[in-house]
Amino acid sequence: MKARAFQQVDVFTAVPYRGNPVAVVLDGSELDDSEFQRFAQWTNLSETTFLLPPTEPGADYRIRIFTPGGEMAFAGHPTLGSCRAWLKAGGKPKSSEFIVQQCVTGLVTIRRDGARLAFAAPPLKRTAPSPTMLAKIAHALGLKAAQILAAQQLDNGTNWLGLLLDEIDSVLALTPDHRALKELGMKVGVAAIAQAPSPSQLIARSNREARAFGGSGQGTVDLEVRAFAAATGIEEDPVTGSLNASLAQWLITDGHMPERYLVGQGQCLGRDGRLSVERDKEGRFWIGGDTVVCIEGAVTL
Repeated sequence: MKARAFQQVDVFTAVPYRGNPVAVVLDGSELDDSEFQRFAQWTNLSETTFLLPPTEPGADYRIRIFTPGGEMAFAGHPTLGSCRAWLKAGGKPKSSEFIVQQCVTGLVTIRRDGARLAFAAPPLKRTAPSPTMLAKIAHALGLKAAQILAAQQLDNGTNWLGLLLDEIDSVLALTPDHRALKELGMKVGVAAIAQAPSPSQLIARSNREARAFGGSGQGTVDLEVRAFAAATGIEEDPVTGSLNASLAQWLITDGHMPERYLVGQGQCLGRDGRLSVERDKEGRFWIGGDTVVCIEGAVTL
């Protein structure tokens, strides 16, 4: 065992401790999979990453991504958090335009916009979910069929069942049966498009946000999202890049959302995540946000 440089980065927030943290070990060399997994279980964060020298031409660095329950081929907030940690530790990208990260799913392009980072969403595979599975998931979430406007099975290196609900309050009111979701073995992302609220809804929402964030004002979002991942050891993920990437590719392509919008996620957990989504002229989908290094030091591994 030896001391290894370590950072914990809060992702999709400009305010420390309001986003989604990722633990980043900046030197994962000489560690095996069981050691990666044990440390990820110990941090008990939704993801822990380990940086390694790249093995693919053109990559600036390589990462392995672990949840408490296993390895992931790709994940969004660990991508941006690991990139921020790599840059802060002195990493120098080969390109003046992009940073290229290697992970199990392949090469992921990251761009810088001042201090903010955004990743290009990996290719998406999507299919219609099984009606039987959809009914079981709806029951576990406490949803009525009429509340589900659309559903897709989404896979961009990590697999989600995506549900588009009738309104934001339906998303925020969910109290899932996490044990049932774990037994079904399915990660579920739910989303709703912002609608013009009535005066009474504005008052209720203002009061709810004041309770959640100690009275701080919140920016208007276009899409509200929650992510339930008991199947991988995390009941609810605060702010989820991979899910929002696949939701963007689905919702923009099918005309549910415009080519640029703002996502809010995490308020039910006392967080204040914000993700920017954009489809550029070349058809690439970019998922971006702020990142803040909250802990810096060394771990013994």
